[in-house]
Amino acid sequence: MSDAADLFQTPLHALHLELGARMVPFAGYAMPVQYPSGLMAEHRQCREAAALFDVSHMGQLRLVGTDAAAALETLVPVDVIDLPAGKQRYAFFTNDEGGLLDDLMITRPAGDAAAAFGDLFVVVNAGCKAADIAHLQARIGSRCTVQPLPERALLALQGPQAVTALSRLNPGVATLTFMTGGLFTLAGAECFVTRSGYTGEDGFEISVHESRAEALARALLAEPEVKPAGLGARDTLRLEAGLCLYGHDIDTTTNPVEAALTWAIQKVRRAGGARAGGYPGAAVIDAQFANGPTRKRVGLVGRERAPVREGTALVAADGTPLGTVTSGTLGPTVNTPVAMAYLPVAHAAVGTEVFAEVRGKRLPMTVAAMPFTPNRYYRG
Repeated sequence: MSDAADLFQTPLHALHLELGARMVPFAGYAMPVQYPSGLMAEHRQCREAAALFDVSHMGQLRLVGTDAAAALETLVPVDVIDLPAGKQRYAFFTNDEGGLLDDLMITRPAGDAAAAFGDLFVVVNAGCKAADIAHLQARIGSRCTVQPLPERALLALQGPQAVTALSRLNPGVATLTFMTGGLFTLAGAECFVTRSGYTGEDGFEISVHESRAEALARALLAEPEVKPAGLGARDTLRLEAGLCLYGHDIDTTTNPVEAALTWAIQKVRRAGGARAGGYPGAAVIDAQFANGPTRKRVGLVGRERAPVREGTALVAADGTPLGTVTSGTLGPTVNTPVAMAYLPVAHAAVGTEVFAEVRGKRLPMTVAAMPFTPNRYYRG
């Protein structure tokens, strides 16, 4: 979809134009990549105060039915059945080869929120939205109701002062801790709010009806701590936080063990657990757990100033090909080139030196622990 006329627009499209955003095609939508202040200023705004992102292109849906959690466990290797009311969990859909179809967030709404947002509230990536909904409807649609919520916008308010700003609209949001959610009235609109996000900072994701989205965004932007931020800053923030971007760092050719996402697979779903297996690719993933992967997702820090971009080849000192960079940027907070890549396990230990081939030069990089800058989630 290169023609702007063919792109979907979020409910905040007119506001983005009013704010001077540079719009780009992304996952079939016209999305703001940055505002006049620029990517670096937006990145710092999120790290130092609060930034407002429009993520309405993401897919929101509700699963309704007493069997919804058990049904969803047939598609993901995480513990959904035991997810407490009001809590949120990171998950991923797998295929029969153990590859990743998408990553997603699952929340079990509590009390009144369940009536509005289902037994499970699910948020999936924009580029996978149609396929994910079809996957759910085909595989578990006979066991629970799979209801897309295209009428809902999604705003992400991120940064250390996000709670200060949002609490002026409703003081109750301050009671949430990382990966919990609930119903809150904000600027006159009923919203489902989770204390989560994808920047490495404290913050909130706010599901609001499309008809109230602009009013809520304006109310948030009126707070002194808050400024708008686009996809460019969102990408540099999540990379510094060591977070995967679907279609880049993880995809159908990567499995959760080599992607270093095993923390998201609870023991109850692993081999020997009470509800082990039963999802696509379980045997492959269990074998990876048992035997170890042949390659691993790692963080890389450059020793020279030149940024190392996605697609850059990585080699050993003797020129042996090792892998390819999946995400890379000049980290605005850490002020050095940072990247992610898959490397053979023999080269994946922290401190290992590899070389990035950039325009005929070999730039030294060192395998580093992630996140590159400390995550600051609010755990209470």
